[in-house]
Amino acid sequence: MLSRGEITVPDLAPHEKLTGLYTIDPVHSTIGLSVRHAMITNVRAEFTAFEGLLKLDGRRPTRSEAYLSVQTGSLETGSPERDAHVTGPDFLDSASFPLMSFRSTEVRDAGDDRFRMAGHLRIKDLELPVDIDLELVGASRDPDGLDRVGFEGTATLRRSDWGLDWNSALAGGGVLISDKVKLTLDVSAVRLEQTDAA
Repeated sequence: MLSRGEITVPDLAPHEKLTGLYTIDPVHSTIGLSVRHAMITNVRAEFTAFEGLLKLDGRRPTRSEAYLSVQTGSLETGSPERDAHVTGPDFLDSASFPLMSFRSTEVRDAGDDRFRMAGHLRIKDLELPVDIDLELVGASRDPDGLDRVGFEGTATLRRSDWGLDWNSALAGGGVLISDKVKLTLDVSAVRLEQTDAA
């Protein structure tokens, strides 16, 4: 903040030093999902193989971009039998469609280090629009001298929009698996071109 007598003027570029190209660090990042099962509880899962790039514009965050590619066969739910079902033909069909991807198209500033990123999510052979709510968690230089930036994000989608509509009716009413899926992102990204230490 800049002070001019009684008037406080906001910094026009509080994150200017973050400008650069970053690669997502899969060892320190998580891409997960949760879906309601049997109408009573949430089953959580994580993808263990993915890669992505962030092109950050710290002066004008709305010009930032993101690209993500996920190996569909890497989904882990905690049950090998369930993993095989979800990555099989009834759902992700990883044998025929080994990758799903996201590419951003727009970033909107929501204030307080929060953003809404619009983009297209491709699952199988269908690409549809998705909005992701993001929060800039922080930025730092780690002990290895790598400049890192962290984001947390969530998105809610309907799996049936991508044709992932397998289900089973419950005897007492309702269905086994909810159509609504919540995606969660916890991303640590490393700057590809390191700057001199401040």
